[in-house]
Amino acid sequence: MKKPFKRLLLASSVAALLAGPSLSTANSGVEKLTQNPANWASWGGNYAGTRYSELNQITASNVKNLQPAWSFSTGVLRGHEGGPLVVNDVIFVHTPFPNTVYALDQKTHAIIWEYTPTQNAEVTIPVMCCDTVNRGLAYGDGKIFLQQSDTVLTALDAKTGKRVWSVQNGDPKLGMTNTNAPLVVKDKVLTGISGGEFGVRGFIAAYDIDTGKLAWKGYSVGPDADTLINPDKTTTWKDGKVSKVGKESSTSTWEGDQWKIGGGTTWGWYSYDPKLNLVYYGSGNPSTWNPVQRPGDNKWSMSIWARDADTGEVKWVYQMTPHDEWDYDGINETVLVDQEVKGKMHKTLVHFDRNGFGYTLDREDGALLVAEKFDKSVNWASHVDMHTGRPQVVAKYSTEQNGQDVNSKGICPAALGSKNQQPVSYSPQTGLFYVSGNHLCMEYEPFEVSYTAGQPYVGATLSMMPATADAITGKEAGDTNLGQFTAYDAKTGKIAWSNKEQFSVWSGSVATAGGVVFYGTLEGYLKAVDAKSGKELYKFKTPSGIIGNVNTWSYNGKQYVGVLSGIGGWAGIGIAAGLDDGTDKSGSEGLGAVGAYRSLNSYTKLGGTFTVFALPE
Repeated sequence: MKKPFKRLLLASSVAALLAGPSLSTANSGVEKLTQNPANWASWGGNYAGTRYSELNQITASNVKNLQPAWSFSTGVLRGHEGGPLVVNDVIFVHTPFPNTVYALDQKTHAIIWEYTPTQNAEVTIPVMCCDTVNRGLAYGDGKIFLQQSDTVLTALDAKTGKRVWSVQNGDPKLGMTNTNAPLVVKDKVLTGISGGEFGVRGFIAAYDIDTGKLAWKGYSVGPDADTLINPDKTTTWKDGKVSKVGKESSTSTWEGDQWKIGGGTTWGWYSYDPKLNLVYYGSGNPSTWNPVQRPGDNKWSMSIWARDADTGEVKWVYQMTPHDEWDYDGINETVLVDQEVKGKMHKTLVHFDRNGFGYTLDREDGALLVAEKFDKSVNWASHVDMHTGRPQVVAKYSTEQNGQDVNSKGICPAALGSKNQQPVSYSPQTGLFYVSGNHLCMEYEPFEVSYTAGQPYVGATLSMMPATADAITGKEAGDTNLGQFTAYDAKTGKIAWSNKEQFSVWSGSVATAGGVVFYGTLEGYLKAVDAKSGKELYKFKTPSGIIGNVNTWSYNGKQYVGVLSGIGGWAGIGIAAGLDDGTDKSGSEGLGAVGAYRSLNSYTKLGGTFTVFALPE
């Protein structure tokens, strides 16, 4: 999701609760914590990002009895993305700007400590695209890591909330901000950068968890020395096989020095394979949104990366949307699952891209195994050529014709993507991935734009509409749903089932050993569906629209489910930022989304609440 160009605005009890085995090294202990389903110690529940819980107290047969157990107001409006962490019985909740962090006592529901960083709203908020969201915290080595909107990465003592260290990760005056959840790996904390709409060149950085000292930094675009690509070792998929990328594989695909303001930001989610010692993530759209101004493939924007966790050196990289013409930002999560594909067991990486294709790759070497549409309305490309790895673009949906800008209509999906930042879940019981999705098309018109540091560098106007028959074919409209919740088999590229939703499903899901999958809706419903059939089993209306991720954990032997509600994000920016211009085709802070979601105002309003659910005694 993109971030708005609008100016706006008991410690002693914790020591016992957080007490655990001491660590002999600087290793964070995250992997051990995630192996206990009582915790939810990282954004994805584990390093693999599966968002699967082994808890089974809540089942498909009794979830209908679920009730709200308690709730907590965050005191902040705007969009509440991400979700809570639960570590050794303490719940850590975050907010959008000003990025307040709360530690909550599960027994008393009292605030153990709270921390609000000092940030310059007048400098930071105007360069945040598509709401002032934050996607969550990280835990490791007794610290909570907060990635502030103003790019400052802060380490807090998890027992007291006192600041241990802070480091400046970027410069908001140049359009840099941060919205991502960090990831702690061994003795480092990983974070990225936002600001592709301001010409920011993306990177991922690793900082020492004890001192905040920079360990390594790898850019998405630029010379090999900047990207940490070794042309003799780093590989990619081409010509039907895994091949070396060659020297200067990025700069050779940009015209002149355009790469210096080339985007490829990294505001999504990061996964980690401890056995391979590789970190995985996606890079975002190239800058500007106008493709005519940046000829070439624009590598390595729109790509999936595998980097050595210790050095940052790139093991392999795969580009999903070369020369992006539609803002199909490639930052969506990468889920690590071992599964049999085409008769052979693979350590796979599964990624559901904004461009509407679900990718299954071998995470050891980046070999392309499966690439299929997970939304049937996708029309901008007919298919992905498995030999070249490139999408086969349908000419009429290109936004560049013969080197000229054109106003293209009926492009599916819209720039929001068939799925945006909301992370999927995976159940080893069913072998299915559960995808919170959008179902929109768009009209997209690029225009020439010049670069000025710290100023918007978009270069396109667009409007969005439901992926109806009318949007696609020009004939009488059919379905008008803006969203869907889909079960997908990444081994075969087949959709198992899909439930229509009136609005986009902007909430990340969680799958459980009880055979239940939970997700939230923009209207504000927490929903539970049967993992096998998709049958809706339960729903409850929370105080505001849900764009947060549903998490589950246990306390004193009882399973709980929790979610942040608070409408906002790109889909909810019309309400969050008070935009009501009807179509939002002007390229303003709504970036085309306001018109499609205008009726959402009749279903929910601003809020900021953490709601916890459980079965009755």
